[in-house]
Amino acid sequence: MASNGDSRGCLDVLEKLARSQYVVALLLGGFVLFVLVLRFGYTPPLGGMRLPGRRKKRPVRVYMDGCFDMMHYGHCNALRQARALGDELVVGVVSDAEITANKGPPVTPINERIIMVGAVKWVDEVIPDAPYAITEEFMNKLFTKYNIDYIIHGDDPCLLPDGTDAYALAKKAGRYKQIKRTEGVSSTDIVGRMLLCVRERSSGDHHTHSSLQRQFSHGHSPRFDDGGSPHGGTRISHFLPTSRRIVQFSNGKSPSPDARIIYIDGAFDLFHAGHVEILRLARALGDFLLVGIHTDQTISSTRGSHRPIMNLHERSLSVLACRYVDEVIIGAPWEVSKDMITTFNISLVVHGTIAENMGYLKEKSNPYAVPLEMGICRTIKSPLDITTSTIIKRIVSNHEAYQKRNERKEDSERRYYENKVYLPGD
Repeated sequence: MASNGDSRGCLDVLEKLARSQYVVALLLGGFVLFVLVLRFGYTPPLGGMRLPGRRKKRPVRVYMDGCFDMMHYGHCNALRQARALGDELVVGVVSDAEITANKGPPVTPINERIIMVGAVKWVDEVIPDAPYAITEEFMNKLFTKYNIDYIIHGDDPCLLPDGTDAYALAKKAGRYKQIKRTEGVSSTDIVGRMLLCVRERSSGDHHTHSSLQRQFSHGHSPRFDDGGSPHGGTRISHFLPTSRRIVQFSNGKSPSPDARIIYIDGAFDLFHAGHVEILRLARALGDFLLVGIHTDQTISSTRGSHRPIMNLHERSLSVLACRYVDEVIIGAPWEVSKDMITTFNISLVVHGTIAENMGYLKEKSNPYAVPLEMGICRTIKSPLDITTSTIIKRIVSNHEAYQKRNERKEDSERRYYENKVYLPGD
């Protein structure tokens, strides 16, 4: 029979063994947890507590502002580049009053410019009525209220009326980043193109080319080969399309086999808020929106030799940048054929009620005759009564103010570059 001392000794041995197994289990469990955290980022439920150093990463938010007047593919490319510098892009749209005070009257009012900016596929948030200059108060608001990490602008000058840099404070704070300006287009250039077209049309000056825009597309003009008009600010298009730029603007997505594909076509010249809104309604009718962009020659034959203002590839990029558009046909035919409908598996062909050449409805050669016969053609009521002619009329009615605006911008840019100190690497 064992004594009490022997029994207690056995219990002590068993207790030590149990404790050692418990320690081993804890060590093994800790090692497994450590591996899970490192390998998979797994965070165990610890009553709302997080392991040290495992905070959730906040998205990098970048801010870019601008007038975005007569928005074009250059604006869109700037927003694309800005978005690539962060995870979320917040865009400030400068108010009408601020633009007038600093540059001259805008062509498109704030409500239309907000529609345009909000429709760009790389924009996550819009701040309306943003100031023209980044003041200390507004900059602190960006950092605190909007959680902005960096303020972005192009490498072209943005000057206040007194000649100072509008982004000086952001640069001083070390929260400024710069992107490359898209060469070959600006709002100033487009205003110049319109004024040139209006002068050519009103003077009855006929050229060997059937379309003045074709001269823009080819990069020369019979009267202004020296690089500008005698009135200042009027330039020809120097846009050189590349496959890389088209890919950058494209979604790169194909429709699924059972997708409902909607087709809409047009000139989409001077891409404006009316275009955006009709594309938004068209996209809502299906799963995939295919947009046909008519050739320069087609537009010239239907709307006059002074059209289009923007050439085919410029117009295509503007449409591609719209978040409602999935794919474009660059140089779409005027008539929608049965073969085209079959090739692209089009489910529905749509068009708006506001257009500049609605005369085809009364003609025998209706471009939508085939889809009408097939019962897959629908008219959408256009939300906004805006056309390319609307934009041109705004320019012409206030043409002296816009001419002075162009000259003022050119003068300020000239003074900026004359006074700029170039550093190594510039």
